[in-house]
Amino acid sequence: MSAYWCELAWLGGERAEAGVVVDVDAGRIASVTAGVAAPPPGARRLDGLTLPGLANAHSHAFQRALRGRTQGGGGSFWTWREQMYALAGGIDPEGMWRLARATYAEMALAGVTCVGEFHYLHHGPGGARYEDANQMGRVLIDAAREAGIRVTLLDACYLHGGIGERPGGAQLRFSDGTAEAWAERADALAETEYARVGAAIHSVRAVDPESAALVAGWADAHKRPLHAHVSEQPAENAACLEAYARTPTHVLADAGAVTGEFTAVHVTHPDDHDPARLGAAGVHVCACPTTERDLADGIGPMGRLTDAGARMVLGTDSHASIDMFEEARAVELDERLASGERGLHSAALLLGAAAEDGHGCLGWPEAGRIAARARADLATVSLDGVRLAGIDTQHALEAVVFAGGAADVRHVLVDGREVVRDGRHVSLDVPRELDEAVAAVWA
Repeated sequence: MSAYWCELAWLGGERAEAGVVVDVDAGRIASVTAGVAAPPPGARRLDGLTLPGLANAHSHAFQRALRGRTQGGGGSFWTWREQMYALAGGIDPEGMWRLARATYAEMALAGVTCVGEFHYLHHGPGGARYEDANQMGRVLIDAAREAGIRVTLLDACYLHGGIGERPGGAQLRFSDGTAEAWAERADALAETEYARVGAAIHSVRAVDPESAALVAGWADAHKRPLHAHVSEQPAENAACLEAYARTPTHVLADAGAVTGEFTAVHVTHPDDHDPARLGAAGVHVCACPTTERDLADGIGPMGRLTDAGARMVLGTDSHASIDMFEEARAVELDERLASGERGLHSAALLLGAAAEDGHGCLGWPEAGRIAARARADLATVSLDGVRLAGIDTQHALEAVVFAGGAADVRHVLVDGREVVRDGRHVSLDVPRELDEAVAAVWA
């Protein structure tokens, strides 16, 4: 049994509580007591605001190597995609492991305790299968373990280079050929104490309706989360309407994918009927605003989607930055620019998206909150740095969400294990690991 005294802690309301003692036993929170004026004997003192560990609901770990390398020359999502394919074409399992481990460790430094890895880089160059067809997935799981965080491997079915098109180039590494072959490979992935397995339909561009139905059926039969990229770009919608006379959301709904276990990623360009269809099903919708900005995707209408009943979660996607506080405030601030209105999403709602709801969409409902029997995941944000100095305790929650950042995270526990201490990873030199891993994949 170990105890932590939190100067301030967020227990799920609109305000932080002062003097909170969190008792931890065997990786779970045993009890939570608020209003304790001073640390009890033997308790570890956590100054600042302590939050539940954060969930990064949408990640492509290998794309961390693109950071800063795609900003010149203008273009669009589609020109960026060609640069991404150039990177994807050359990564081997060793390179993937090193890059993912460093990227997940960067997430730990940012207060992330669980990541949803949307995994489609499955096979070798030209589509040749590795001897272990799940080698790439297994190195991602191992990378998360070594970085100290949990992972849900969202294994993605990817069959076509576009609607009705054969895959080519780097896309050959993504494709299993058929949804049946994808399911056979996914069946061989085992879960562990720190890793769970879900399914993903890459997009309606890459998976036809019949195959999408098979993937959705697999997820339902195995009781696993199901994710998909949805309406990220207007061209995606136009191609889908031309081919199927339905929006991507409608196609996926008809395939049986749109249920309470489904997470629609991006949804930056829904039509007038999509929010109601998604909301009625109680889906999660994953916003990735820093990537959506970087790729010129657009501003997702999260207010309309959540008003309709969808549950918002957050991801860092291509890792243009890894900062869940920036993702959270960007949802609100970007919609302010688009709507001319303030206060569409409260700080507590945004933190819930980054914590409990994010873990829920990844299949970890026992995580993401500071409460008895929950997993002992804590992320403590210092209030002493230049960004947050001068904040009173009444406004600590709003200050952290709207002014704080990953660099303010000082301590992180995952399942009761200390992963970040005083702003440093306890076992990895993260900047050096990133330097070496990124250099290696571009060599």
